[in-house]
Amino acid sequence: MAVAILLQGEKTGAPIDQLRDEELRRHRQTDSRDRRLVMALVYGVLRWQRYLDWVLAAHANHPLHKMKPLTLQALRVALFQMLFMDRIPDSAAINETIKILHSARQPRWLTGFVNALLRAISAKKNSLPLPSDEVNVPWRVGLSHPDWLLDRWQDRYGHDATVRICQLNNTPPSLVLRLNPARSNARNFLAAMTQAGIDAQPGAMVPDSVVLQGALPAVEELPGYAEGQFMVQDQGAQLIPLLFGAPLVGPVLDGCAGLGGKTSHLASLLPAGSRLMAVEPHAARIVRLRENLTRLGYLDRVKIIPATLAQYANDCQEHFQTILLDVPCSGLGVIRRHPEIRWHRQPADLTRYQAMQSELLDIAAPLLAAGGVLVYATCSTEPEENEEAIDRFLEHHPDFALSPCALALPPVARVFLDGRGFFRTIPNLSGTDGFFAARLVKTA
Repeated sequence: MAVAILLQGEKTGAPIDQLRDEELRRHRQTDSRDRRLVMALVYGVLRWQRYLDWVLAAHANHPLHKMKPLTLQALRVALFQMLFMDRIPDSAAINETIKILHSARQPRWLTGFVNALLRAISAKKNSLPLPSDEVNVPWRVGLSHPDWLLDRWQDRYGHDATVRICQLNNTPPSLVLRLNPARSNARNFLAAMTQAGIDAQPGAMVPDSVVLQGALPAVEELPGYAEGQFMVQDQGAQLIPLLFGAPLVGPVLDGCAGLGGKTSHLASLLPAGSRLMAVEPHAARIVRLRENLTRLGYLDRVKIIPATLAQYANDCQEHFQTILLDVPCSGLGVIRRHPEIRWHRQPADLTRYQAMQSELLDIAAPLLAAGGVLVYATCSTEPEENEEAIDRFLEHHPDFALSPCALALPPVARVFLDGRGFFRTIPNLSGTDGFFAARLVKTA
């Protein structure tokens, strides 16, 4: 299952959590412990792919780039077990890898090659340097990120901060929840977690956040999930809807609703009698959006618009006091939770995303009422998608201005505001994922 997920990810570039869910749905009877093992293998291989390939290349007499995708992914999964997991015997990891190749009807010479390679590495694995060995492992290999990204971050943040960002990206994250104030409160929820034997602590930055640690069941099996008591959402993402200030002023437009994390948050802040329009063009996301809003009890507050923002704007006859644009982006700020992103992105993608983001800003601008607030947000660390996109927008829209958002945030979170008033979290400094937001006001 792990190899199948990795192969699909390499072939399609699809988000690994989507491929995970699809694969696990095909194997509904799989034991929960095996399901956790599948994901430990997938995420572990993606986090340490560059280091694993470095070890393989040093021992293989065949170039990795000439290997079939199945062969290379099977080798990576086996090697990850051998070097990073201490409860699986090397012999079991190797034998299961050979079974995968046999079941795929690979030739005998290939299974022999894989068997010999893995056994040779196993014989000397205790002398192999680990990624943290800065003397014997090239630092770029030890951090297991692509060169272009390491170069960008090193130029912007310096070497030490880049190392800390990558180390955090390679560390499995805690599970962070946003409590639904209509269905739960922190005291009762934390008590339920304690009773279930789950290590849960209040989040440090957002009042309704909870951080879960340690081995956890699937999200759907957590106490309170079916009752709509929480939504999975990083603390950095939870801060973004707060940038509008309180009370939230309607009508409200969520121009890029997605799966509904921030949509449901806005709905929970919505004053009685106000309307929230959620624009989402993708059918599969609309299904998840509707499910999440229904589970949380907010579907009656939200009108889902199955269209692109451009299509909706063409027919829209009203103006909104509040607009959220949580735009599609590279996702380079959430590598910790989506480790495949580092391997799927290239520098040219940043220019492509900026063009898309600028178009969405241009479309949303006429929909905002005079005096209204538009919050632009990404889960990217990169300037092209963040301040450069906003500067380009302000240059072409003199009726908009940056607005300070310090007073809208909890005092502890105001450290995430830079000199221009942009909201920015950087993984190595904030302990959250990497987010950016700008608060814009229409002056006329």
